[in-house]
Amino acid sequence: MILTKTWLNEWIDLEDITTETLAKTLNSIGLEVDSVHTYKIPQKIVFGRVLECESHPDAQKLNVCKVDVGSEILQIVCGASNVRAGLNVVVATLGAVMPEGLVIKPVVLRGVDSNGMICSASEIGLGKVSEGIIELDESIGAYTLGAEVASHPLFCDDVIEIELTANRGDCLSIRGVARDLSAAYDKPIKEYNRVENDDKRGIGRILSISHDKDYNLNLRYKAVDLKSLKIPFILKLRLAQIGETIQSDLEAVMSYATHSSGVILRAYDYEFFASATKGMAKIQLKEDVNGYASVKGEQKASIIGVNQEDASKFLSKEGIVLIEASYIPPDLISKKMAEHKVPAGAMFYKTSRGSEPELEGGLLYSLDLLEANSESSIFGGTIEYENSYKEKTVIVSKQEIDELIGAKIDRVVINKILTNLGFNISKSSTDNFVISIPQFRHDIINKQDIVEEIVRLVGIDNIPSKPFVFGEKNRLESDYFDYKKRTIFRHKAAQSGFFESVHFVFDEKKVLQEYGFETTLEELELLNPIVNTLDTLRPTLLSGLLKAASQNAKNGYSCVKLFEVGSVFSPIREESLKMALLHSGDKERDVLANAGKPKKIDFAAFVQKVTDVIGAFELQEHQTKHTLSHPYQCAKVIVGGEMIGELFRVHPEVEKSYDLDVTYVCELDFEKIAHTLKVANKTSKYQASFRDLSVIMPQNMPYEKVKKAIEISVSNEIVRFYPVDKYSDATLGENMSLTLRFVLQSHEKTLEEADITASMNQILETLNTQLGIGLR
Repeated sequence: MILTKTWLNEWIDLEDITTETLAKTLNSIGLEVDSVHTYKIPQKIVFGRVLECESHPDAQKLNVCKVDVGSEILQIVCGASNVRAGLNVVVATLGAVMPEGLVIKPVVLRGVDSNGMICSASEIGLGKVSEGIIELDESIGAYTLGAEVASHPLFCDDVIEIELTANRGDCLSIRGVARDLSAAYDKPIKEYNRVENDDKRGIGRILSISHDKDYNLNLRYKAVDLKSLKIPFILKLRLAQIGETIQSDLEAVMSYATHSSGVILRAYDYEFFASATKGMAKIQLKEDVNGYASVKGEQKASIIGVNQEDASKFLSKEGIVLIEASYIPPDLISKKMAEHKVPAGAMFYKTSRGSEPELEGGLLYSLDLLEANSESSIFGGTIEYENSYKEKTVIVSKQEIDELIGAKIDRVVINKILTNLGFNISKSSTDNFVISIPQFRHDIINKQDIVEEIVRLVGIDNIPSKPFVFGEKNRLESDYFDYKKRTIFRHKAAQSGFFESVHFVFDEKKVLQEYGFETTLEELELLNPIVNTLDTLRPTLLSGLLKAASQNAKNGYSCVKLFEVGSVFSPIREESLKMALLHSGDKERDVLANAGKPKKIDFAAFVQKVTDVIGAFELQEHQTKHTLSHPYQCAKVIVGGEMIGELFRVHPEVEKSYDLDVTYVCELDFEKIAHTLKVANKTSKYQASFRDLSVIMPQNMPYEKVKKAIEISVSNEIVRFYPVDKYSDATLGENMSLTLRFVLQSHEKTLEEADITASMNQILETLNTQLGIGLR
């Protein structure tokens, strides 16, 4: 953002503030000054007026001029095509040293004496403002013939370039920067007001607007009957200083008014909209094929906030012009451009970062420029399309502000800062600030943003520093214990021979769906996956482990043991933590003990491996919802009566598809894995007794039924029981023999045979009564 001090002074009174102080203030309030350039016009360059201008008698392209420089009238030979009598000019008198080092001396040009030089802007160090010599006018204010040009404030102006962050689009105008300085200096900003003349011909007689749907944008149109527009010198100079290239006089006025007011302005040829409607122009607001809001007549005229078609631009010297002021939310237009890139015009930079939404001021500002510098007449009234702004409100208490800043800021100071920045605090109470966010501050969202605004205006250097208070406190919060639990179980898995395998939280949706896993809902799916094979959030850790095991098997490893602890996601993107273990191929490595021929991993061995990692658990028959599991080797993992996961052999077809040998996996809900303080249980000092009990039971009866029946009738002396053998043959038919081992022990005495027999008889009676099974 480039501005000059005199231009800024038109919006806020900075007469008593030096450029150095101004630059420091801009830096302190977060508007970082990138550079400051001061124009220095050499001495002996003065204001003059061309009294006479006659052609050189011996040179077609030269003119002999009589120039009044106050104290004398100089004869100067000039070759500029725009020199003429009556023109006020800048004259380098004898002895002046030009910026390029040229010394002005008396010379004779084609036989005619010349005592000075009528200067162009670039010749006195102002850069290229226009073609030919400078044509001074009333726009620069009062000056005296013969006075040093260097003494005039406009010619010794300071140009300041500010480096703005992307969120501060509100400061991409002179008015926007003045608004921040208003808060910094507690000076009022000069609001722009203009009184409309009701006697003028109404715009409604020549223009109407229609729209096909509701759009989140604001538009205002004025009509001008343009005649004899002439751009004043000050406008040309300032546009040159900010690096704007002038395409036409009308475009120059629009660019100048936009940079000054912050309102996005465009000029349309009225005939573009009126050509097919016989004098009544009709603007149509429609959505184009890419979803942009566009202005149309018979053809497209522009995309709001993005570009303007050349055919709709006003290229004539005279005629009716439609002046458009527009505002569209920056996040809306930026997102649309990211989705569908289209060629963008110069104004898109301002629009995409946040232009000025108060359209009336910018529109009237541009109209005043046109009226002041032409013989144009303006049609009365305005044609508008307006979308109501839903005001954002942030509530923050004075205490919260002080706590976030770390210092107490006077409430009166806070009120002034927020009010000068354009925030509405009229609804605030004694304890709370109820702050309505103006539309031009789209970057303000929460109370932290409000506090940041206060801090940058108060000044970080003005907030008293405080020593750090070191107070020891318990830092062991839940995050630490979660981390510790994760670390402990990772180490346990590694100690049990498993290798950690870490994968992306993304997976291939097609593969997951083939195996029956529920994937992320379509409306919540990834918008821009890094690759096509990682196009959804993973609902399981198992697919990643199977891929890793497959790669290890292909690399020649016959015994693959992997684990992972990581996040998985439900269809509605709810995140949870899982732990998965995989064992594929040989039960162990080939060593001397197994004669180099290890057995394959089996269900029991894998269960023992998992037990070594997570501790004791129970298994119950289970059918998974997915198709990775073997239908007859699948169980749910139970701890404390609650299911915490599932354990199964991988289906042979899946093993084949991954080129894997026999493979077992277990996936557990990590949050449900017990990790608490160890509790010491009382142990009996008396001898324990063991009894085996073999019962005949149907082969299709699950062990869970037998276990539950025994638990109901078990006596206090039975410490634990577990199956140790099963047997079946042709003589048993559809039955089998199951041997259970019981451990009996008392805390009060050594159990006698009668005590043991009574406990065992009680169990047999229960089994016979409830399940109809008995001794073998």
